[in-house]
Amino acid sequence: MTLSGGCHCGAVRFKVNVTAPLSLLDCNCSICTMTGYLHLIVNRTDFALQSGANAMNDYRFNTGAARHLFCSKCGVKSHYIPRSHPDGVSVNARCLDKWPDLETEVEPYDGRDWEAARAKLKR
Repeated sequence: MTLSGGCHCGAVRFKVNVTAPLSLLDCNCSICTMTGYLHLIVNRTDFALQSGANAMNDYRFNTGAARHLFCSKCGVKSHYIPRSHPDGVSVNARCLDKWPDLETEVEPYDGRDWEAARAKLKR
């Protein structure tokens, strides 16, 4: 199914192709904990930015591998390029238009111990 979503002010809009139930990761790293981010990881080919490319800024920290994208108008991070899935896109499930009425399965992700958590995903 195709879902739509975006930032709070509507400047950034996207569509994403997914299957139900949505498999979400609840990361406990510092930035995800502070922002309440709930990860829906998709292939880049399943994500399409509809509008707002010029409205987004990016933020990088630690290794600089993750590209944290946020709306420069409202500050919401509706999606980004994660360190854990550099060939994918992480969509904030809470930024989907139909949230919270979507069927989901949420799994904890230990982003505080990123290397160990990443090794478990590769198995």
